[in-house]
Amino acid sequence: MAYILLILGFALLIKGADWFVDGSSNIAALLRISPLLIGLTIVAFGTSSPELTVSIFAALDGSADVALGNVVGSNIFNITLVVGLTAFLFPLKVQNETIKKEIPFTLLSTAALLIVMSDVFLQGEMNNFITRGDGLILLLLFGLFLIYVFEIALKDRNASKEEPLPEGITWGKNILFSLLGLAAIIIGGELVVSNATEIAYSLGMSETLVGLTIVAIGTSLPELVTSVSAALKKQSEIALGNIVGSNIFNILFVLGASSAITPLAVDGKVVTDLFIMVILTILLLVFSRTNFKIGKREGLILALAYVAYLIYIIIRN
Repeated sequence: MAYILLILGFALLIKGADWFVDGSSNIAALLRISPLLIGLTIVAFGTSSPELTVSIFAALDGSADVALGNVVGSNIFNITLVVGLTAFLFPLKVQNETIKKEIPFTLLSTAALLIVMSDVFLQGEMNNFITRGDGLILLLLFGLFLIYVFEIALKDRNASKEEPLPEGITWGKNILFSLLGLAAIIIGGELVVSNATEIAYSLGMSETLVGLTIVAIGTSLPELVTSVSAALKKQSEIALGNIVGSNIFNILFVLGASSAITPLAVDGKVVTDLFIMVILTILLLVFSRTNFKIGKREGLILALAYVAYLIYIIIRN
């Protein structure tokens, strides 16, 4: 039964992503704002809702390893395999603003997480914890990111006020498509995660390994199918905005909310994974600066980097 539900979950994810991309790109046109901003906000937050659900429930259950491993593993998956596979299928154009602000903000978010979880190194404590205070700091940073996004959205609207609205695109239909697509993505993601985790535990995998692999990949499937679907529809701004926005959302909101509810103990292995995430984010920034696009070659390098990382954590655990 677990295998049947797993396949059903994948089917819902794929169809849901198709509707979600169509609906959200049309909403961007109706709002007269850049598809990148829709990718950074509505699409990114929607596709990150499985991470939010899994991490909060894991934190409440006392499974800090799953909560942290889920976010760190998901972000590494997004930077490497999601960007890599998407760029390999259809090269991703990168706007100047993305290089100057959004990707560096992802790097800043990662650095902030590294600082708040380094209690042993910075304060000489016996163990590393992300406390409630740390969680509130992460949530405040998330608030700053939202203010920045809304300011850019207002500038976009003011700049395109004179442009005519697209014909044949209605609010009701596209909101309905977006909501149905998001619902299918969330339900599909939940089916994949719960059933894949059940199968993994039955095969004798550890909690940390399950968090970094099965749960992280499962909760990142919405980002993968949404970004691939957006790239195939030549909506590369939505594809890249989804990935960058999801990573910021995962660190600042998902972990901020989870640790504000209950402090999270940090496994030493996750700190190593976080350093890997910093290196990969820098690599993404470097690739973005080459001709303002992430091409097939860079995509292949990122995808292979994930394969190497997966082999490393399986051997380590």
